[in-house]
Amino acid sequence: MRSVYIISFLFLHSFCACTNETDRDDATITSENDTDAARNFIRLVLDGKLDAARNMLVADSLNTQLFDAYERKYITRTVPEDKRGYRESTIRIFSVRPLNDSVSIIRYSNSYINRIDSLKVIKDKEAWKVDLKYWLTSSR
Repeated sequence: MRSVYIISFLFLHSFCACTNETDRDDATITSENDTDAARNFIRLVLDGKLDAARNMLVADSLNTQLFDAYERKYITRTVPEDKRGYRESTIRIFSVRPLNDSVSIIRYSNSYINRIDSLKVIKDKEAWKVDLKYWLTSSR
């Protein structure tokens, strides 16, 4: 009977050791700077953690609508092979162009879809947020 307790303890211990708080969907992502915010947002989107990515958006109706449209497309039209490709991809940051101390434009791509895109990040109080509206006006 004692061996059952030992095995249970070892299983529980190894399970807890392998659990990482940042893997939780409800974990709050904090970013230290503009590049970190862009990388965190892109990684969440590539990993399909859309609820966590949504929390990194500038809160306005157009950003919400753009993200809702992306989320619908991701859920209904993205095939499992593409989802895996996105999850396994790496992020390439090509340039960071600060417009001022609280707004930057990040040019990036991922290794699965080698298309350069741009993302605008804004420091809102103490948190860096993503503004998707820039994507509509940029000349990707």
